[in-house]
Amino acid sequence: MPATTTVRQPTWIELSESALRSNLQVFRRRIGRQVRFTSVVKGNAYGHSIDCYVPLAERCGVRHFAVFSAAEAEAVVAARTRASDVMIMGHIDDHDLAWAIERGLAFYVFDLGRLDAAIAAARKVGKPARVHLEVETGLHRTGLSRVSLRRAVSRLEKHGDHVRAEGLCTHFAGAESFSNYFRIQRQIERFAAMSDLFAELGHGDAARHTACSAAVFNYPEHVHDLVRVGIGQYGYWPSQETRFHHLRHNGRKRREPVLKRVLSWKSRVMNLKTVPEGEFVGYGNTFQATRRMRLAAVPVGYYHGFGRDQSNLGHVLIRGARCPVVGVVNMNMLTVDTTDLDQVRTGDEVVLIGRQGEQD
Repeated sequence: MPATTTVRQPTWIELSESALRSNLQVFRRRIGRQVRFTSVVKGNAYGHSIDCYVPLAERCGVRHFAVFSAAEAEAVVAARTRASDVMIMGHIDDHDLAWAIERGLAFYVFDLGRLDAAIAAARKVGKPARVHLEVETGLHRTGLSRVSLRRAVSRLEKHGDHVRAEGLCTHFAGAESFSNYFRIQRQIERFAAMSDLFAELGHGDAARHTACSAAVFNYPEHVHDLVRVGIGQYGYWPSQETRFHHLRHNGRKRREPVLKRVLSWKSRVMNLKTVPEGEFVGYGNTFQATRRMRLAAVPVGYYHGFGRDQSNLGHVLIRGARCPVVGVVNMNMLTVDTTDLDQVRTGDEVVLIGRQGEQD
């Protein structure tokens, strides 16, 4: 029988546990220990892979995850290694409500139809549905109106054995940009009014939550009981405005660590070739060697996600230096200029996304 071997892939993704721990520390310093941190892993953990990211986050102490859909929730349930909680913020078919209730998953209710369906499913399962009521404050996407909230509470009182309201929430319409400041201020005021109404109707103990990554930095006074952190935990600022605002008011004074990219995308030099001055490189005539050049071939192309629009524009890192992409990005290969680098060798690490040495 042939020996079993592990074949090396031409490109791979790495997730940094130390970077994630640092990012979580940034957020925990901002929100305090009493606020629940919710890791948003929608969109396959923002491309970081739910299968890989959820266990990594759990090792870093995260115990609450939020997704957009029931399908994503199923992936989190399969990937988790602890008794972590899962909350569905968006799509769940009525057919799947019983599945979610049976597994103890929480989910948003943003219209009365879903609430009625949840009550019916809970009655069949014999277990209460855990719901977070999303209210309309000005995003005009999903959410209960003030009238609908009253009706929802009436249903909660009537069917208390089958449904439990764990939270009241809304989502800001662009907290990452201060151009939306006045619109968000109106949302804050409307949510406060809805929250007061909810408390008056007997639900003062339900968790309130409005803050995403950007709101944690830009509207810290409205963090409430829970934060839903998506892009920030992965090391990406919601906007440059948010980054500058944070550094100006916190980071430089307290020497607080900035966000670090969790994901790195890497490959290796596949081949090195010397090209005479005046020769065209790769397909067509988009790049002509302006001198005698030493080019490195990297086995990554637009099939892998390195955009063809990066032809003659993009850069990669090799031996801690930025190397420009030259010629057209192929389906499975790109070429970069390493003329000014000493001692580049076949097999050297190539960083497509991430940091190498002092460069990123």
